[in-house]
Amino acid sequence: MDLAQADRLLVSQPNNNNIQHPLAYVKGCFALIKSMGDNGITIRDAHEGDLSAILDIYNYAILNTTAVYSEQPHTLQMRKDWYNDRMKNKFPVFVADTDGEVAGFSSFGHFRAGAGYKYTVEISVYVDGPFRGKGISKLLVQSLIDRAREMNVHAVIAGISADNQISINLHRSLGFEEVAYLKEVGYKFGRWLDLKLFELLLNNTPGIT
Repeated sequence: MDLAQADRLLVSQPNNNNIQHPLAYVKGCFALIKSMGDNGITIRDAHEGDLSAILDIYNYAILNTTAVYSEQPHTLQMRKDWYNDRMKNKFPVFVADTDGEVAGFSSFGHFRAGAGYKYTVEISVYVDGPFRGKGISKLLVQSLIDRAREMNVHAVIAGISADNQISINLHRSLGFEEVAYLKEVGYKFGRWLDLKLFELLLNNTPGIT
């Protein structure tokens, strides 16, 4: 992956196991808005009208990068199902909005099935090409971290392809630490891919939601 590709789509796709999540959604009924100053970009909660743009960004990742290990583009219905599952489980989906245009998106979901993982989530973040280098991905990830704290999440996981150094640097700058290196677990573009797992531990208390 070259630098432009890595900066375009940052980080991996979370596990989408369809299980009920027991975490309470404390403040998520209000749209999250964070200004990016003079650049005119805000981070807000996504709505169904954003899904076409989200789909375009995600499919670019599938077809052109190792940010996602899938190979077949998704359909709009698949994105709708994904979004509805996030909403049902009270997980966040954020978009970076610039004058009504979606510049990127981020979300988190279940890390693994099983009640024992209920305080752990896996995040994903993607930024569209024309908006690279504006700090959008950092805002999108920070918004996920803030929401995770509100939801009493303890462990935030990011699975990042080992060739995506920009995403690795981004997550390290936000306090994530590398905790695992999985060799040749993916295969795409005719080559084996290594996956790194990064973790951010939040100072939350089990049972307090």
